[in-house]
Amino acid sequence: MVIIAFRATKPGSNMRKWLGPKIPAVVIVICTCMQIFICVFWILHCPPFPEKNLKIKAGVIIFQCNECLDVLLWAMLGYMGLLACISFIVAFLARNLPDSFNEAKWITFSMLIFLSVWISFVPAYLSTQGKLMVAVEVFGIISSSAGILSCFFFPKCYIILFRPDLNTRESLLCKSTTQNTKT
Repeated sequence: MVIIAFRATKPGSNMRKWLGPKIPAVVIVICTCMQIFICVFWILHCPPFPEKNLKIKAGVIIFQCNECLDVLLWAMLGYMGLLACISFIVAFLARNLPDSFNEAKWITFSMLIFLSVWISFVPAYLSTQGKLMVAVEVFGIISSSAGILSCFFFPKCYIILFRPDLNTRESLLCKSTTQNTKT
């Protein structure tokens, strides 16, 4: 929305129609409904089920999850990857906005962490079997969540706790006007 807001102020811009409080809500609802559709279709069409694996260790029965149709699992993961890639691209495009309105560097870095964790997750997940698969999944989820949390949350905490002088309206407005005079 910030990118659209800054581009809509240019004379002759057609971006004004994309401004408004309903647009972000509509985008979120559409993206969430698509994810729900993929998951519900997967569960109704061919739900995952536990199966006994006797081949991994002789004399030991290991219960593991059979995803039934791997295509649907990868469709769900691919859709989440597509959303992460789109977020990364939009954040990268927003890097030239004034600093007062720009969190793009934190969003870009967090999406980079998210994508790199999940790109490294795929071969690790495919090469493990049995109970180690759960550990790989948990590690992927925790490390990507920690990357996103640290890039979004910790810079704000730093400003609130250690630099409260930067957390004022005057500081934000002065920062944006100072940058505009430099350019």
